[in-house]
Amino acid sequence: MTVNATMTKTDETRGAVRVEDVYDTDIADLWQACTDPERLARWIAEVTGDLRVGGTIRTVFTSTATGSARIDACDEPHHLLITSEPGTDEEAQIEAWLTAEGDRTRLVVEERGLPLKGLHFYGAGWQAHLEDLGRSLAMNASVHPDGWSSEEPSPVWRERWEALTPQFEARQIG
Repeated sequence: MTVNATMTKTDETRGAVRVEDVYDTDIADLWQACTDPERLARWIAEVTGDLRVGGTIRTVFTSTATGSARIDACDEPHHLLITSEPGTDEEAQIEAWLTAEGDRTRLVVEERGLPLKGLHFYGAGWQAHLEDLGRSLAMNASVHPDGWSSEEPSPVWRERWEALTPQFEARQIG
């Protein structure tokens, strides 16, 4: 697994993180891992709510990030667009694209509207999430056996995030 990650400045205060990797599974399986609440809880977040375009969901990420989001686009099995914290100063968009590459699938995730000052934290977080996805697919199980909450991150996720953060902090923002 080789996660490719970039950070870009979109204006004077906001930026974007883009991560991608290719997974040893077909596009239908990866789509399920990225959209089915039971599968999402294995690697990135607990998701509840109205799981349709225009619906509002509630998320609790393995990082402790918690909030509401709106599903703006869901084009199975290729494209998903979610707006987190819609209508607030913290509004951001998370967009995912899936592309079949033979019997493997490429996943590209981009989160836009992030505070520029903390972009490296988000970059490290997304890389850790995509690495967790790869492990979850390989194990066909949760990679967070100790769980997490809105107050306490997954110990597995936190350890990897702490290791990656200095690497992202040292990177140039494009």
